[in-house]
Amino acid sequence: MPRSACETGTSGSRLVVLSALILFLATAFSGTQALAARGLPDFTNLVEENSGAVVNISTTQAPSGNARGLPFDERQLEQLPEFFQDFFGRRRGPGPSQPEHSMGSGFIVSSDGYVLTNNHVVEGAEEIIVRLSDRRELPATLVGTDPRSDVAVLKIEDGDDLPVVTVGRSDDLEAGEWVLAIGSPFGFDYTVTAGIVSAVGRSLPSENYVPFIQTDVAINPGNSGGPLFNLDGEVVGINSQIYTRSGGFMGVSFAIPIDDAMNVFRQIRDTGTVARGWLGVLIQEVNRDLAESFGLNRPRGALVAEVMSGSPAEDAGLQAGDIILEYDGDEIGLSSELPPMVGRTPVGGSARLKVMRGGDRIDLDVVIGQLPDEGGSQPAETGRSPESNAAPLGLIVEEVPPKLRDTLGIEGGVMVVDVGRGPALEAGIRSKDVITEINRHRIDSVDDFRAAANSLPDDKAVSVRVIREGRATYLVMRP
Repeated sequence: MPRSACETGTSGSRLVVLSALILFLATAFSGTQALAARGLPDFTNLVEENSGAVVNISTTQAPSGNARGLPFDERQLEQLPEFFQDFFGRRRGPGPSQPEHSMGSGFIVSSDGYVLTNNHVVEGAEEIIVRLSDRRELPATLVGTDPRSDVAVLKIEDGDDLPVVTVGRSDDLEAGEWVLAIGSPFGFDYTVTAGIVSAVGRSLPSENYVPFIQTDVAINPGNSGGPLFNLDGEVVGINSQIYTRSGGFMGVSFAIPIDDAMNVFRQIRDTGTVARGWLGVLIQEVNRDLAESFGLNRPRGALVAEVMSGSPAEDAGLQAGDIILEYDGDEIGLSSELPPMVGRTPVGGSARLKVMRGGDRIDLDVVIGQLPDEGGSQPAETGRSPESNAAPLGLIVEEVPPKLRDTLGIEGGVMVVDVGRGPALEAGIRSKDVITEINRHRIDSVDDFRAAANSLPDDKAVSVRVIREGRATYLVMRP
């Protein structure tokens, strides 16, 4: 049956509207895809331009008697699940000892063959082979290492006109930036992984002089020592550590900032050793309660728990209980920010500290010394003296035995003999702690302790300085 002109017109209008709607949706979807594509970086040129300066490093060590032919060192291997440990050749029990092998990554920083990598990649190596992207395998010598920062410097023998990376500035990095790693995880050469900077200035328990870059770039055994690039193709870090509970990558990786690594490189290349600045204080974080007890309007700075004898800090007049708010004009938000600042200061250089002491702000000038080698001993255990005294706050205290006082290098103080229920227990004070200060008042005797404890304000945070296992720390107590 023929349709009327009206029906045909209505159908045609609907068709036009439907076509327009489809065209609009298609355009919108295409535009969204284009925007998404523009929002994601393209790493192909970066990889092509920089892969030539990234190297694979294989080492040979003397046999230890408990493994044979491992492609990773023990530190790297222990990060793997047990199945992979067996797969990569771990063998126990009797058998002929053979040389051990490990592998990692590195990158060339000078055309004459200087290479940066991790110390743990080459530690104990008797032979080092560097493999380039063009498959050349060249022997390398170990120029020097810095275990504290986990940086090692190699020199390719007969290196000449080699490709080099462009070194950037890690101090300019911000959380959220795209970064890319090139390395040899599990022996797969020139593997590229990408992600973002998760955080900067991370202080790890193993090392507080390196403000690590935290990323979510996939890093696995074999990536160690490889470069971390920004989108400009500049190296901003050396991939060094991962956090893992399973042995595999879990989204948390750490890189050594290139500013720190290059400082180490120049010192090793020029002098063969690394010297770091040293202030000579034990510090701790300022939490909300400590900030209140010291009169700060918000938690910030580095609280000095102890000043070491004969240190630059002592010479400058720093005291336990001072809060360092600024170092050479740079504000200190977290206490972990101070050690890297001091470490970067040249030995013999000077710095100005802005310090809060007793509610007042003062300036101190300090001449930075050289960080001594690690070492030292813990104080010996002491027995309880026959005479003790009960005191408020749920504590029983006594005079510090002379032998312990000499070991700790202190005068006065009282030793905690027993901790009962009360504010002290809630504050974390333990038996054998030595209390040297309460609410900014020095404690030289049991009588001083009793007087200070009885005069504390009600329901207000007060600081208590204790020495525990040879180290001073501040606790917060609410009477």
